[in-house]
Amino acid sequence: MAKLSTQEIIDAIKEMKILEVKELVDAMKEEFGVDPSAVAVAAAPAAGAVAEEKTSATVVLKDAGATKIQVIKVIRDITGLGLMEAKKLADEGGNVKENAAMDEANDIKAKLEEAGATVELA
Repeated sequence: MAKLSTQEIIDAIKEMKILEVKELVDAMKEEFGVDPSAVAVAAAPAAGAVAEEKTSATVVLKDAGATKIQVIKVIRDITGLGLMEAKKLADEGGNVKENAAMDEANDIKAKLEEAGATVELA
């Protein structure tokens, strides 16, 4: 079996849907007996350097992916944009929703990623 580089593994994970990533994490917990959230806590900055928690974010569409029609439908549901405006946003990328509460921003991101888009929170 060929050894995969770290970047190849990351690239493969980027192409997964949220549910597939969750299943991967669960399988890793079972296989290796390590909880990724515990590792993240151990790697967090020292207690004295507490980072300010964000309360809002802008949802930015980076790429609509191969299932652009599904992404356009989700954009229209979220924003209320017309078909042409939603298609333009899917084609060119950009802000889907600005200053959304973190829960809402994460929900929108999950919906868009489930439809096949690449999204980030800014």
